[in-house]
Amino acid sequence: MSNNLFITKASGDTVPFSAEKLRQSLRRAGAEKKVIDRIQKEIELKLYPGISTKEIYRQAFSSLRKASTHLAAKYKLKKALQELGPTGFPFEKYVSEILKYDGYKTKVGQIVQGHCVEHELDVIATKEDQHVMVECKFHSDQVRKCDVKIPLYIHSRFLDVEKAWEQRPGHGHRFHQGWVVTNTRFTTDAIQYGTCVGLNLVSWDFPKKGSLRERIDGSGLHPITCLTTLTKKEKQMLLDKGIVLCRELCQNEQLLKEIDIQPARQKKVMEEAALICETKIHSK
Repeated sequence: MSNNLFITKASGDTVPFSAEKLRQSLRRAGAEKKVIDRIQKEIELKLYPGISTKEIYRQAFSSLRKASTHLAAKYKLKKALQELGPTGFPFEKYVSEILKYDGYKTKVGQIVQGHCVEHELDVIATKEDQHVMVECKFHSDQVRKCDVKIPLYIHSRFLDVEKAWEQRPGHGHRFHQGWVVTNTRFTTDAIQYGTCVGLNLVSWDFPKKGSLRERIDGSGLHPITCLTTLTKKEKQMLLDKGIVLCRELCQNEQLLKEIDIQPARQKKVMEEAALICETKIHSK
């Protein structure tokens, strides 16, 4: 019966409820089959026509949190990325960390001279003969998408920067590329244009292999905003210090003392962070 029930997405569109999509999201968080079975039954008992995907997520998150705080933290990954604000800088630093994991050397927030004008680049990444200009598009609202104007604009900037790069000694043989990374999604036109001109587009679920979600699942680089044992204010204090990864917290417990978290709570936060950091998520 639940498979014939229509639910409402954040965009306002209605789609059939998919038990398999719910189960898949719980599996990605690392939940065991018996936990997934229980949560699915609980959710299906509470379904009604037109229920929002946000409400389904809230119920699933609440149920999973009762079973395991660190699995709930992994389950809220998409929402956690939207909490890397309110400015775009934490997201830029976060993208830089993901690129470092992939073997790139990175610089964040650089001013470079293009052929015609100066440009402020979110991230510059280099690896072997690759030289990459990365533009990060952060949205705190999952409904917002990057439309075709974004790759159009980024591609024109990249061409100006690339022309200057190619004039540098030793750069003639290098592979230069512009990237656009967003925590939400691209429109169909944006993907079509970006792919056509050779931009590397990375969003929450694009491309199928190498999406932001897959990169995080594979690297285990979960944002500090995943943690359920920290308040919103405490997370913001860490972001203001430039701390964006749970792994950074695992490596330096002193950070919790610096934002005045009491010893008893420090232990709970560190336990959750350690469980998040010790395992990678397997999407399959």
